[in-house]
Amino acid sequence: MSRLESCQGQPVMGIQRHNGGVQTKAMKKTLVLVVDDEVSILRYVGGSLRREGYEVVLANNGQDALRLAEEENPVLIILDIMMPKLDGFEACRRLREWSQVPIIMLSARGDKQDKVKCLDLGADDYITKPFGTEDLLARVRAVLRRTQGAATKPTPVSFAAGELKVSFAQRQVTVSGKEVKLTSTEYNLLQEFVLNAGKVLTHSHLLNKVWGPEYRDEKAYLYVFVRSLRGKIEPDPTNPKFIVTVPAVGYQFRDTT
Repeated sequence: MSRLESCQGQPVMGIQRHNGGVQTKAMKKTLVLVVDDEVSILRYVGGSLRREGYEVVLANNGQDALRLAEEENPVLIILDIMMPKLDGFEACRRLREWSQVPIIMLSARGDKQDKVKCLDLGADDYITKPFGTEDLLARVRAVLRRTQGAATKPTPVSFAAGELKVSFAQRQVTVSGKEVKLTSTEYNLLQEFVLNAGKVLTHSHLLNKVWGPEYRDEKAYLYVFVRSLRGKIEPDPTNPKFIVTVPAVGYQFRDTT
């Protein structure tokens, strides 16, 4: 990886290595991988995250992003779309082949199709440049909250409906005995559905519960993730039997047993 400088003039890597392993600094922090080919963006985002107490590791292309994601095991990746060697779309796709780490995509274009494509590829959020520090940090907190936070009320051990089974303890989903790989956000959405099986859940309820109040107007997120979930758990996604659309209102999860 090319050596870059942080805004303090220090190497961008916030990690110290010893004997081939990885060891964090004295105070344990949450490690975020930031990937962008613009040094100014790396400095801006990296500096903002460090001031909030996050550990940060930086990369300037998609190839290094894949390598560092495996080596450093970050809890979140902030990934630019337009980069040399390997763009953000392809990097996101490859990451989702083996990792469920939350991903926030960055783009200089406000193209809605780009946003939908990112979400379809498995990204958890999307930010258009230029963006402010508070917006960035709010989205980072929101993504980490919904992917790491524990439920506020006791959760049953498991749930089963037909060939669909959900193990809440293991955060594992199977269909006909085969494990289904879900992103953290997909899993949280499915959990909200099955814990409220039979109830009609409005768009605003789902957005607030799964994404947070700052996402209450982002219906496109919900549509994309519901479509993705249907593709993974429904026998016929075009004629869903579990996640049923309630026109102009929201969705209902139907227990088919």
